[in-house]
Amino acid sequence: MLTQLLATMYQVFLPISLPVIGGVLLRRFRGLDTKPLVTLSLYVLTPSIVFTTLLHADISLGDVGHTISFSLLSLVILWLVAVMLSRVLQLNPQEQAGLTMISTFTNCVNYGLPLVLLAFGQLGLDKASVYVIGQMIIVNTVGVFFAARSHFSVRHAVYSVFRLPAIYAAMIATILRLNGLSLPTALDEGFAMLVAAYSPVALAVLGAQMIHVGVTNINASSNDPAQLAAQVAPTRRALWAGLSLRIIAAPLLSWLLLRLLGIDGILFNVLFILTSMPTAVNAVILAEQFGAAPRLVSRCILWTTLSSIVVLPVLIYLLQ
Repeated sequence: MLTQLLATMYQVFLPISLPVIGGVLLRRFRGLDTKPLVTLSLYVLTPSIVFTTLLHADISLGDVGHTISFSLLSLVILWLVAVMLSRVLQLNPQEQAGLTMISTFTNCVNYGLPLVLLAFGQLGLDKASVYVIGQMIIVNTVGVFFAARSHFSVRHAVYSVFRLPAIYAAMIATILRLNGLSLPTALDEGFAMLVAAYSPVALAVLGAQMIHVGVTNINASSNDPAQLAAQVAPTRRALWAGLSLRIIAAPLLSWLLLRLLGIDGILFNVLFILTSMPTAVNAVILAEQFGAAPRLVSRCILWTTLSSIVVLPVLIYLLQ
């Protein structure tokens, strides 16, 4: 068992670790500014991988239905668990908002897609495409609601979704596929080059962001309630609740839900791993913007990402 577990770590996590370490070193010693890379990833590389994967994906309508059903149900269940746990622990409203984001937002794009590709191959990446698109929509709609219910605007949330180029890439790929159309070979090869660049860039950005993710930048006036909330260190019970939800509860609940929905095979493996990923780095952006316990969120991002180095190989081994 130990030999197979170490083999999984070697085959899957060693390749992933190299660009992550590269990002860490560049940020630490060369002051790497991740903003241009994030822009490149968001507006060029992510739309390219979504477009190419959906256009060529080996995925059926049944897979799409199962993925959407699972995504929505798991979102609701994890949200309810976070709310109930917040009430039991008597967390303040800011910590409750942060806990809901910790439990429901997973790093399925920057971290999850490269991991799925290495662990389950191109077929795994195909199965992951629908879930990832759904998560992008959820983060920019439900995520805004979780972060700041008093500031929530349906119009703003919908607008933020349609600012994502990956959404348009998914629409175009779906239209081409439904009409049986394909790209010229040269253009298809060009997109393949962009897709190949996605994983190393996304992982390097992840590594660079992880250095400072535990520190929130508070520059606003102390009269701003959101900024005052951000300055308050999270309680120990809130931190442990967030870590327990993401590391233990989320995988267990996902496993049970996948079984109840009758999902099996490679789709089961992919969805289970994607919902067991650490908390998404982007969650702290919303937390900082709306004062939803950003220090709690950032610390959970840091520790869930570090723990994933051990947890995820074990889960992948169990699936195999």
